[in-house]
Amino acid sequence: FSFSGEIIMIYRSGIGYDVHRFVEGRKLYLGGVEIPHSKGLEGHSDADVLLHAICDAVLGAAGLGDIGEHFPNNDASYKDISSLVLLSKVCHLILHHGFKVENVDAVVLAQEPKIAAYKEHMKHQIAKYLTIDESVVNIKATTTEGLGFIGNKEGIAAYATEKKKKISLRRFMSFILFSLIVFTIIYLQFKEDIYAVKERDPAAKSLIEI
Repeated sequence: FSFSGEIIMIYRSGIGYDVHRFVEGRKLYLGGVEIPHSKGLEGHSDADVLLHAICDAVLGAAGLGDIGEHFPNNDASYKDISSLVLLSKVCHLILHHGFKVENVDAVVLAQEPKIAAYKEHMKHQIAKYLTIDESVVNIKATTTEGLGFIGNKEGIAAYATEKKKKISLRRFMSFILFSLIVFTIIYLQFKEDIYAVKERDPAAKSLIEI
């Protein structure tokens, strides 16, 4: 047996990626925040590319597949749904499996729009729906210097990484059982030693009884 934290805590990490193209006639959502822009992103849900990447990272770290498996784009119940709802469902799913999100780090790749003014609100939304503190959520943004479809302002992509922890109840109970056995042995040995002292030394016997 080891008495380090590793006997009880299991740590895992995951990575997520998503990309959506710009289309006319839709609102733009990133990180659960509506961003003023002339175009939105195409998708079955609200097409929040950042939240989708985070969902995949969270699911991946728990070994629970990907967002498409849990929320398929041929399911009418997810049509135009807020991705914050999907993030909340993912959070409850991993909690059911004994996991807790430790931190999220994400980067948005977009030539436009600029999102610096909205990052704090995004962090608040993500933290709220993952039931974690805002201090463990980090969002970065970058362009592709005019290169590729992102540089041509055809769409937006996002990467996300996530780390989580899990308490292994099986290992925890083994640790508790082992500790109880050790304590019982020490206690019985102590009682045996006290009894031996009492038998050998009457003066010690009366002192111990006092």
